[in-house]
Amino acid sequence: MENYLKDIQDIKKMMDRSSQFLSLSGLAGVMAGIYALIGAYIVNTVAGESYTLESYDFKFILAVAGAVLVLSVVTAFLLTMQKAKKQGESIWNSTSKRLAVNFLVPLGTGGIFALLLMKNHYYGLIAPITLIFYGLSLINASKYTVRDVRYLGLTIIIIGLFATAYMGYGLEFWALGFGVCHIIYGTVMHFKYDRNN
Repeated sequence: MENYLKDIQDIKKMMDRSSQFLSLSGLAGVMAGIYALIGAYIVNTVAGESYTLESYDFKFILAVAGAVLVLSVVTAFLLTMQKAKKQGESIWNSTSKRLAVNFLVPLGTGGIFALLLMKNHYYGLIAPITLIFYGLSLINASKYTVRDVRYLGLTIIIIGLFATAYMGYGLEFWALGFGVCHIIYGTVMHFKYDRNN
């Protein structure tokens, strides 16, 4: 009887591995959150209160946001690759490809929408839109990875809606969503999944 139970558990693990990408690193989430908080602090310290699309302050904010994004993606890739290698898995397989597509379609749509808002000088909506579409991206991709990603997505969407209701606090909501939430989520992921491996 014990052998049958073990066989069933092994089959379940194999099915999970084929339908879910389980090599996402919790530490990558923590690092992304730290980068976001540092970026928000820099912007809050250096940039002025009002700016236009052509202003130095706005270009500086975009540069900081770009740097946070690049650092987060590179860190996530390196830590996830390291975790996948330890688990003997490929980082680029059919499941991770589906995860990437389902993540990038809403994220790309939100990015284009944010650029169009900038072009039309709706600066107050940029932080809420980026949060909401990022949350939708996480929910859409969560079908192909651990369920916790879905909860992070829902939390960030709620923060994005609050950011829409309370215009003028975009940077604070951005720091909460991209910074604090990622640190909490990444820490939970690390202790729940990474340390067990």
